[in-house]
Amino acid sequence: MSEPFIVEIWGEPAGVVLREGNAFRFHATARPFFELDGTQFTTPGHARLAAARLHRGSRRTSVTH
Repeated sequence: MSEPFIVEIWGEPAGVVLREGNAFRFHATARPFFELDGTQFTTPGHARLAAARLHRGSRRTSVTH
């Protein structure tokens, strides 16, 4: 089993990334990151970027409503 990578966005826990073969699967631990749960990425960095984009988008939505 590989070592997990913990993903945090601005100090907020987003999830854990685990290596599965040649890919890295994201396991979400909080909202709004559940949308990415189970998604495979080529690197842990790509998972973090996706989580950061999702977080940024959710902040814009919550501010406008």
